[in-house]
Amino acid sequence: MTTSSTGVPNTEPPVDPNVRAGDAAQTPAAGGGSGSRRAGDTIFLGLSVGSGALVIALVTLIGVFLLMQAIPALARNEANFLTSSEWTVAGDHPRFGIASMLWVTVSSSIIALLVAVPLGVGVALFLTQYAPPWLQQPAAALVDLLAAVPSIVYGLWGALYFGFFIRDSGIQQGLNSVLGWIPIFATPPGSTTVSSASTIFIIGLVLAIMILPIITALSREVFAQTPVTHKEGALALGATKWEMIKTAVLPFGKPGVISASMLGLGRALGETVAVLIIVSALAPSAPWSFSVFRGGETFASRIANNAGEFDTPAKTGAYLAAGLVLFLLTFVVNAIARVVIERRKAFTE
Repeated sequence: MTTSSTGVPNTEPPVDPNVRAGDAAQTPAAGGGSGSRRAGDTIFLGLSVGSGALVIALVTLIGVFLLMQAIPALARNEANFLTSSEWTVAGDHPRFGIASMLWVTVSSSIIALLVAVPLGVGVALFLTQYAPPWLQQPAAALVDLLAAVPSIVYGLWGALYFGFFIRDSGIQQGLNSVLGWIPIFATPPGSTTVSSASTIFIIGLVLAIMILPIITALSREVFAQTPVTHKEGALALGATKWEMIKTAVLPFGKPGVISASMLGLGRALGETVAVLIIVSALAPSAPWSFSVFRGGETFASRIANNAGEFDTPAKTGAYLAAGLVLFLLTFVVNAIARVVIERRKAFTE
């Protein structure tokens, strides 16, 4: 407290000479609270809330649309929609089911994950933990370029080259000789060509290459954010390079790897163009079975391949019912991923 020249105590706070008069004028009054919120903050808050509400509304409207279009067709269906593999939507007695499409979609996507996740995590660990600095960015850019390749290119490559490479390389025969006692790896009788024996397996491998850049990029970003103190602490305690990765890097990046895997799974479940080309070229009429070395169609390829049949509400409703199942399947996958990540955070905090 200072005293003025008149002897009256001066209770005003001292003025900082480094603060300009204009800045002092713009400083909000103490105790202003929410009333002193700037216009920019209010606009940004409104845009953020509106964007989130718009996305939720769009997803809800898509689900409602699919459900409303599917109910009339399901009411006329004379077969079990969940367990039947028939697909006859024309005429007065439609019989259609999703058993075969559900199996082909899920099995090919699981094959893609089993191949892409270990490979993507390995590439991410190499780029973040082992690769020299001059190699990290160019190698990461090359991997990311796989995401820029159009789906139609993957489909043509899989149909015209990769499928026949799988047949001629003996990969199918090797898996069949080792794991043939498992029904899903057994080659059906009479299946001697790639067009009737390996379609699901080929689709899974092509999808693995397509989702590899997604898993690699997200895993790389998570591994790169591992605290340096965690890694140095493990090394200071005598851990080797691999033991440091196993005890510090992988546990820290596990939620990110799970998120990347589920994002890749969602891409694999909904892929249309590449799968459609492979199915059309290799197995246009191959019968379906539980073996991955057999033909079949996914939800997306069946809907896209028969879009010309959308000439009546009954036929359209049948295909939209299959689309509704795919919509719910991807929703469940993302919900499970969210639960797993939240539980992992609870154990790591």
